[in-house]
Amino acid sequence: MVATATQQRATQGFVENLSWVRARPSLTAIEVAWRWIFGVPALLLIYREVVKVFAAVPWRSTGVEAVTVNQLLTDPMKASTTIAAFAQVVGPGLYRSAIWLAPLLLVVWAVVSGLGRTVLLKRMDRSLRPNAGTLMLLQLLRVLPLALSFGVWWAGVRALAAWAILQPIAAGGEPAMMAYVGGVIVLSLGLFVVTAAVGWVFSLAPLLSAIKGQGPMASLRDSLHVGRMRGGLVEINMVLSIVKIALLVLALVFSACPLPFQTEITDEFLFWWNFAVAIWYFLASDFFHVARVSSYLRLWQASSETVRKEGVLAE
Repeated sequence: MVATATQQRATQGFVENLSWVRARPSLTAIEVAWRWIFGVPALLLIYREVVKVFAAVPWRSTGVEAVTVNQLLTDPMKASTTIAAFAQVVGPGLYRSAIWLAPLLLVVWAVVSGLGRTVLLKRMDRSLRPNAGTLMLLQLLRVLPLALSFGVWWAGVRALAAWAILQPIAAGGEPAMMAYVGGVIVLSLGLFVVTAAVGWVFSLAPLLSAIKGQGPMASLRDSLHVGRMRGGLVEINMVLSIVKIALLVLALVFSACPLPFQTEITDEFLFWWNFAVAIWYFLASDFFHVARVSSYLRLWQASSETVRKEGVLAE
């Protein structure tokens, strides 16, 4: 009965927690600030490297600019050949840039996020004792499951490509592009659900380090042994993952809204419209990141209070 009550608080109190976060815009402002302090320079640096790579190779000669979604569906052989030629031209340069750029961005992200989350947790609850160094290390460790899931996804994409494209071509037939695209979508959604179901471990660990004042390894260990809280944590993480997908779908819908009027509007308007939609998406996403942390904190406090009351009753 107690476990059921705890899970009910995790789900029923979620909307109340959203209202609590919304009533404290400074929390979202802190999250937006540290993410954008990292994100804007990172995007500019990536853009600079991509422009340099593209300027150094004759990528336009591959004809990739003429490839459309319709061509991918109606003439997949020609479209695939064009995309492959484009990848061969720009791939080596992008790989050389990624070798040094990816580790640099990873380290900077861990530092900035550790500092940002330290400020956020102190603002959210004065009783928390976050340590910036511990949070930085936990953010770096969080990359491991993400890298693993990406590796599984990439292996699956390659296997699907071999089954739906390469093998039919080798046999003298037509590649099954629709089967390939459908398989990639199913694989991506499946991995997304699995990641959402287990990713709370690495999201909870920084909060536990702030609550208990302990190091990264101890926090990760404790996040694996949360007892009756596990169901509530999984449920919150799944709900917020679905919200993330919904936000992405809404952003795509909003981006497509002006398309019926494309003969009446300018490219500049479309650019600024999509820019505004992107800003909205990132702001909403940051809000729900804060809601996740707050929900975990409220769930932990409720569970701790329940355990305390049980101890009193047992005496």
